Amino acid sequence: MSKLELAMEKQLQAVGVSFERELMLVPGRRFRFDFTFRSAGLVAEIEGGTWSGGRHTTGAGFRKDCEKYNLASLEGWTVMRFTSDMVKKGLALEQIVAYLDQEEAQASSGEL
Repeated sequence: MSKLELAMEKQLQAVGVSFERELMLVPGRRFRFDFTFRSAGLVAEIEGGTWSGGRHTTGAGFRKDCEKYNLASLEGWTVMRFTSDMVKKGLALEQIVAYLDQEEAQASSGEL
């Protein structure tokens, strides 16, 4: 687990958000997803190395990420992606919580 993923994990725990880590959600594929919020059908991916030329920003890495995220979408998952600064500034947490709150409100009102 990267330092950035650990930071995200601590933020989620601090506000009492339940999640699962490193799940394989695409049948027949070994892709693992950073954070899964099963009841909301949401996965969150932390894109490390965004500003430093990490794997996610190389041509091959970007292509593999696109494939992974598209396959997750085809399986019915919503994919949210976050850069390191979004995690550090709390924007990732804010957006995850907003999504989860929205899903909970829709479920409560019977809109699903």
